[in-house]
Amino acid sequence: MGKPIVGKLPILAMVMAWMAQALAEPPMHVDDAGTLGKGGMKLEGAWLRDDKERGGELVFGFAPIEHLEIGITAKRSADHDPNPSTKLHGTGIGLKWVPYQNETGWSLGLKIDLDRTRVDDRSNEENFTEKERLVTALATYRFESGQAVHLNLGATRFKAPLERETRGTWGLGFEQQLTENLKLTTEIFGEEQARPDKAIGLRYKIIEGLKVSGAVGRGNNRSFWQIGFAWEF
Repeated sequence: MGKPIVGKLPILAMVMAWMAQALAEPPMHVDDAGTLGKGGMKLEGAWLRDDKERGGELVFGFAPIEHLEIGITAKRSADHDPNPSTKLHGTGIGLKWVPYQNETGWSLGLKIDLDRTRVDDRSNEENFTEKERLVTALATYRFESGQAVHLNLGATRFKAPLERETRGTWGLGFEQQLTENLKLTTEIFGEEQARPDKAIGLRYKIIEGLKVSGAVGRGNNRSFWQIGFAWEF
């Protein structure tokens, strides 16, 4: 017989936070209302640390038609708080549809993410699988000066052994052009039954299509950071 769900609650909370990371361009969690041009592709990667948890993710995205972007994600992480560590192996697919896009002014769209995570809870000698479905409305307002404001509002449906939960999610992000190649990113985001997380970061364009980034943040009595890259081709 499996262990009671009460014993899994800290792990479930950790996985929900990990899986809920949006497929936004690093270093942001809040996503923009924009897609690659038809036929475009991208590769994004990030190394993340969230309290005692650390790991990486890789995203391959492509746009088969205008205004539609598909992203395929692979994640791997370990929480070093328990001994031995809990291992997480995740995969996911995301669909982002933004039918109304403008270089300046409002852009509006919708995103659907389907994630699956395999949890290796070695401290309890137990393995189980969790699934999450996220639906997010996207809105972005771009200024002629290069600034941008991003708004996210949605819901996430989480399913684990003996556990199902639906929560509302939200996010507000801002980008400020500092120099021709350097942007400042700030954001605040969260979900129901939790305090918001706040983060600040930088994104630097090395050459056209290739960017590197980093961000630090704090919320819910822990700190987190990430470094990453984005390559569009």
